[in-house]
Amino acid sequence: MIERIPTLESLALASKRVLIRVDFNVPIDKGVVTDDTRIRAALPTIQHVLSKQGRVLLLSHLGRPKGSVNPELSLEPVAQRLAELLENGEVVFVDDCIGEDAEHVVDSLRDGQVALLQNLRFHAGEEKNDQAFARQLAKLADLYINDAFGAAHRAHASVDALPSLVPFKAAGFLMCSELEKLSKLRSSPQKPYVTALGGAKVSDKIKVIEELWKYVDTMLIGGAMANTFLAAKGLELGK
Repeated sequence: MIERIPTLESLALASKRVLIRVDFNVPIDKGVVTDDTRIRAALPTIQHVLSKQGRVLLLSHLGRPKGSVNPELSLEPVAQRLAELLENGEVVFVDDCIGEDAEHVVDSLRDGQVALLQNLRFHAGEEKNDQAFARQLAKLADLYINDAFGAAHRAHASVDALPSLVPFKAAGFLMCSELEKLSKLRSSPQKPYVTALGGAKVSDKIKVIEELWKYVDTMLIGGAMANTFLAAKGLELGK
């Protein structure tokens, strides 16, 4: 599987506008990122593009604003935390991900600079996988990199429609790492093979469960979705 996917090293990055779909859906409390694990996970890909003098444009969602602007779900605190983690300490935050303001900032970006665009889900077109919305995003990019493993299963505009509109695309380092691990777990897992799954909605995970069930010796299900299985067994859960 992994051999068929173009990788970051296969692209010429210098002076290119490199649109990277990351997963910066991180917890924020009172304007401060409280867990930066997902931001740190994207650093190798970001730093590689910067080292090749590419122009980094980061796309992400945050929470569920349902297609409207919600200041509490702004990615601005993420831009601040990312700036602290990067060596050059500079991240340009753009208060929209499409439109004239976004295009102006992107056009003025220099080689080796980073910009983080505002929450994709402030626009209904993201979750609707809208082609018109994807075309506006595509205006910003010479190259497209998907490094958002946590969102890669969703048929949303920045993950599905957008890549088809950009001629050069590849997987980022995080994406490749996750795919490599998953490939091994499907082809030659060590035994005993135990998997632990969690999350809020079983509807998002049922296909994964059905696939993993072919390979595992034991499956542990926790988080809120465990309630679905308890309910299926006839147990009372209250509210």
